[in-house]
Amino acid sequence: MDWIDIVGWAGAVLVLAAYGLVSTKRLDGDSIAYQMLNVAGAAGMLINTYVRGALPSAALNVIWIGVGIYVLARIVLRKRQHT
Repeated sequence: MDWIDIVGWAGAVLVLAAYGLVSTKRLDGDSIAYQMLNVAGAAGMLINTYVRGALPSAALNVIWIGVGIYVLARIVLRKRQHT
């Protein structure tokens, strides 16, 4: 297994861990931890899919990262407004 596959598998593990933790109510879907797991996981899968030429999957991961960053920004702004 080469480095690009390791990065892709690590990304997949992070996204699946996030999903499992939210599904079992161990993480809130609106938490920084959940969003960070998703962004980091999607970034790993983006690198893998882009290098491998799987452009539809790469595009999906770009959108996934964008959504995660948007939600992270909203969470941070909301916390700043409450302090």
